[in-house]
Amino acid sequence: MPGRFERVHRFPVARGPKDLRDLPDYFNSKNTPPADYGKYDIAILAEINHAPQLPLDEIIAQARKAHEDGADIIDLGCDPGTTWATIGEAIKALRDFGLRVSIDTMNQREAQEGAKAGAELILSVNATNRDAAADWGCEVVAIPDVAATLGGLEETVNHLQKAGVPFRIDPILEPIAFGFSASLGRYLEARRRYPEAEMLMGIGNLTELTDVDSAGVNVVLLGFCQEQGIRSVLTTEVINWCRSSVRELDLARRLVYHAVKNQVLPKNLEPGLVMLRDPRLTENGPLTLQELSEQITDNNFRLFAERGLLHIINKDMFLQGTDPFALFEEMAKRTDIDPAHAFYLGYELAKATTALALGKNYIQDQALRWGFLKMTW
Repeated sequence: MPGRFERVHRFPVARGPKDLRDLPDYFNSKNTPPADYGKYDIAILAEINHAPQLPLDEIIAQARKAHEDGADIIDLGCDPGTTWATIGEAIKALRDFGLRVSIDTMNQREAQEGAKAGAELILSVNATNRDAAADWGCEVVAIPDVAATLGGLEETVNHLQKAGVPFRIDPILEPIAFGFSASLGRYLEARRRYPEAEMLMGIGNLTELTDVDSAGVNVVLLGFCQEQGIRSVLTTEVINWCRSSVRELDLARRLVYHAVKNQVLPKNLEPGLVMLRDPRLTENGPLTLQELSEQITDNNFRLFAERGLLHIINKDMFLQGTDPFALFEEMAKRTDIDPAHAFYLGYELAKATTALALGKNYIQDQALRWGFLKMTW
């Protein structure tokens, strides 16, 4: 609803940034996503690992969270070597909540029961189980017989085509040091051989098995998928650094879609994916801080964190340093600090120290910026 000023003067009013130093970015249209930003064409499959070992209520809880985070299909990961006797019950429960379901199994009985219960996709088929795929009545994922090659993939694709079974192809992404670059080459080769085929990439082999926060890896892999027309990805959230992969992929697929479609760099479009550091640091500089220290006439502390230093200013002191404990001790020597104020200053110094360590902007009494995670401090 328009404000009173807009109603009286009949022209729109927009609230600008809190910090005047951010005005150039505010008025720079290049840093504003276009009105149609947010479209995508890559589907996210979120896998629930070892689903047969989980109680049904836990499966439902994980599935609903993944759906809320952006997953299009819930993938139930089965355990090799065993048969999940109640797989149909789990799938029906998820379908009752309006969720789409796939199952990750090479077990023909699980696949048959799962498809009967409403699973729309079976991961995966090759020479070992492709003869049964025609009886399932749903789409399948075709994979090579040997993960390190495309061997057997052509035979499986031909078999599925003759049987009228819909499929998508997954040449299988390998971890770093175990054929990662070659596996990307197989995706390129598969796309060359089957230019119109649907394809899938299981990205957990890279995100889960690499010591790095998952967001950057997810964006790069989705960029590859977008360029190659790979329209579905399978992710997991098992290890802690992958705990928000579904949400990351939901943002990343919009970013790469816009970039590839419009032939623009995927930059200044999705700030939610920049979490560890801030996109740009805004600093006062030593001269401004010195001038401020000469103008303050009250006892209130002003805290700043920039250029590798913590800065503490009031009318009686201008302290600088890297150790918040040493600075607090010096503050306490010069003025009385009551417990409530001490707690407040400790809280703010913790934020400021975190900002320095990570390369984030610190503004006193404001939360640090954490991208889409939106933490409270």
